[in-house]
Amino acid sequence: MSKLHSNLRLGALALGLACAGQAAAADLTVISFGGANKEAQAKAFYQPWEAAGKGKVIAGEYNGEMAKVKAMVDTNSVSWNLVEVESPELARGCDEGLFEELDPALFGDAANYIDGAVQPCGVGFFVWSTVLAYNADKLAAAPTGWADFWDVAKFPGKRGLRKGAKYTLEFALMADGVAPKDVYSVLATQEGQDRAFKKLDQIKPHIQWWEAGAQPPQFLVSGDVVMSSAYNGRIAAVQKESNLKVVWNGGVYDFDSWAIPKGAKDLDAAKAFAAFSVQPEQQKVYSSNIAYGPANKNAVALLDKGLLVDMPTTPENIANQVAMNVTFWADYGEQLEQRFNAWAAK
Repeated sequence: MSKLHSNLRLGALALGLACAGQAAAADLTVISFGGANKEAQAKAFYQPWEAAGKGKVIAGEYNGEMAKVKAMVDTNSVSWNLVEVESPELARGCDEGLFEELDPALFGDAANYIDGAVQPCGVGFFVWSTVLAYNADKLAAAPTGWADFWDVAKFPGKRGLRKGAKYTLEFALMADGVAPKDVYSVLATQEGQDRAFKKLDQIKPHIQWWEAGAQPPQFLVSGDVVMSSAYNGRIAAVQKESNLKVVWNGGVYDFDSWAIPKGAKDLDAAKAFAAFSVQPEQQKVYSSNIAYGPANKNAVALLDKGLLVDMPTTPENIANQVAMNVTFWADYGEQLEQRFNAWAAK
């Protein structure tokens, strides 16, 4: 072969490799719920991904509006590569064909993960709880559960609740004496749903609604509310400079997962990013920066023991919590959210 041919071949090979390198190093638009969670993701996932030369991460945020994802998919104009979703939305979106299906082999041995982390259309990358939080500076005694949250005589003041049926109805039933393990069997009946709304009627005048995760700690610190439902990590993030406390009893825990909208570009890079985020080292860095439990069990041993106190997944913290029932919310979510919105607007 002539030297010219050989050089041309090498040139073509180099060009091919350069293109392959560029293809692998796609820019990924990654959408999260923002706040302290997004900051932890940046340290654990975005920055190491970029540092490894895998491409740039364009980080956006939203409040979980599935309508946005649906509109993109329906109009074939998907601009997001990965989106952080809660489990009921992941299940519903998967059923409705809004998300790409993922091969579980992408994530390695299923035994490494907390049960439920690896799903047909996504992977859970942390475990979080919606808990009762309160400002110890504003209350004479410490509340111990949702019955106290409803007791406005003993604990006067406004209450914060997330503006939606999910979690709010579970809390109402527990306040009414339903055991954590029975919440979903009761809520699956018409009587149980009526009972939850009737219980909510009792504190409706005392509720200050919240929609973004950053709001409960703000409301609690300012004294706008004395107690609030809140994401445990958002409370832990401000505990050094405030006297906010968490009651684990009656919390509801769930995964947040990565899903890839159907028709997203750079599918292989998006899948690789999702798999990267659930490696033990990445998981350790994430949970070291926000008090959410790692989905990969192998990360627990890497964590500073002092951090485990604030993790939703330690045996003592999870003992009296409710596992978010994804099937329930996939089946009943739409009708209960509609009923809730009509009730809240009254």
